[in-house]
Amino acid sequence: MAEKPASERRAIDCLVNVDMGDVEPPDWMVRVKEDTFKAPDSMFRSRELPELLDEMDAQGVQRAILLTNLAKPSERARTFAEKHPERFGIGVGGLDLLRPMPSLRALESFVRDLPVAYAICGPSFWGDGNYPPSDAVYYPLYTKCCELDLALCLNTGIPGPPLPAEAQNPIHLDRVCIRFPELRLCMIHGADPWWDTAIRLMIKYRNLRLMTSAWSPRRLPDSLVHYLNTRGQERILFASDSPVLSMERCLSEASALDLKPGVLDKYLFSNAEKFFFER
Repeated sequence: MAEKPASERRAIDCLVNVDMGDVEPPDWMVRVKEDTFKAPDSMFRSRELPELLDEMDAQGVQRAILLTNLAKPSERARTFAEKHPERFGIGVGGLDLLRPMPSLRALESFVRDLPVAYAICGPSFWGDGNYPPSDAVYYPLYTKCCELDLALCLNTGIPGPPLPAEAQNPIHLDRVCIRFPELRLCMIHGADPWWDTAIRLMIKYRNLRLMTSAWSPRRLPDSLVHYLNTRGQERILFASDSPVLSMERCLSEASALDLKPGVLDKYLFSNAEKFFFER
């Protein structure tokens, strides 16, 4: 399939980092840059608002979701969203699930004051990877997200850094979806090597999605592209994880996928619009 030019597409980039140069990167992030993505040092560079808007306009990105952290909120993300709420949403991470109430109060405050699209958590990245999403330690977060009608994104798949991986096996979401059927839940950063498990869970549960953040679209497995083309047309969401991967590269590769008419627009735009913003 010929690549669709940027002028003929629309997109929502569901995961963008704007402040990676504002803080010293942790050792695991350095390992990801060097070992997983073979990325240049420019990966650890913060973004300025005019530059980001120009890039979005050039690539047909109508809206981007910017990450921030409850413990150390990103002033860039907040400023960008306050100046252009029509162009930016916020993804909120850094929740302390072992002492949840302060984090949940802060999350509720974020949702009240900013255009928050989702909360986000990586099971391998806290608690030494000892708490899979089926553990009751997550239940206060699930309950609060249901109360706020706020989507929740959870990392799935083996993480790039040298961290324990088992907690990110998507099979743990089976019990979550059973116990919290109201929860809008999205697997992020793919689900490698458990793609088929993730697909089977999405067939089983209506409120479950998968985001291809930090995955080069041309490297997505055939099974996921087939699912996107068939039963999963409403279930797969686009994201670059810029600047880990550039918007231009990811959108160019996505536009070149062999997709049925109308499916590319669902993948790049309308699935995210409905899941994160149309409430």
